[in-house]
Amino acid sequence: MSEEKEVPIKAYNKYQLCFLYNIGAKAFNEWLKPFDEDIGKQRGKKYTPDQVRKIFEHLGTP
Repeated sequence: MSEEKEVPIKAYNKYQLCFLYNIGAKAFNEWLKPFDEDIGKQRGKKYTPDQVRKIFEHLGTP
């Protein structure tokens, strides 16, 4: 029986999120494209915890 671990809501960069979703950066960008307006642009090199929460809401928790 496998136990699902909860992924913490914290600041992540794009490549950390790609790793969590097990996809490449190009595919990740395509997945986010329909939600760009809601999620907003990265702050520096990372998405804020609020942005990560929105990404998880739109794409599902990895």
